[in-house]
Amino acid sequence: ADAIKEKMLEPLNKQIAMELFAETQYIAIAVYFDTEGLSALASFFYRQAEEEREHAMKFVHYMIEAGATPVIPGLPAPKNGFASAQEAVELALHHEMKVTESINNLVDLAIENKDHATDTFLRWFVTEQVEEVDSMTSLLQVIHHAGPHMMWVENYVRQLAAKA
Repeated sequence: ADAIKEKMLEPLNKQIAMELFAETQYIAIAVYFDTEGLSALASFFYRQAEEEREHAMKFVHYMIEAGATPVIPGLPAPKNGFASAQEAVELALHHEMKVTESINNLVDLAIENKDHATDTFLRWFVTEQVEEVDSMTSLLQVIHHAGPHMMWVENYVRQLAAKA
């Protein structure tokens, strides 16, 4: 018997799409920072992109292990080019908030459908999203405080990377 309840399949596939879209969006944000000569911010977003791909793959592997067939989506184009660091990071924060809402809705649906396997699988993502939103919120605050002094932001991101 398949471990995943039927009603969970489409929402799980949509989550794969959301995570893969985040990967492409974060690459586009990284490219923006790279072309602006802000290598620490670029590295931060390249790493974020890799993390989003890992998230998508966790869903793919979970579905396969649980006897379901994931559907890998085509993706809309990400936004390329930004007017400012603030605009780029606001977009990232907005996306992380959307992902958080989506994960929470998946948990609600899993509980509602008594899909304990999926509920348990999703708990890691619940905690992960708290970190993701906090990380983007902090970065946005630093950008606000730095104003035109982007090297302060670069130093902040370098210190974060050193701690990781």
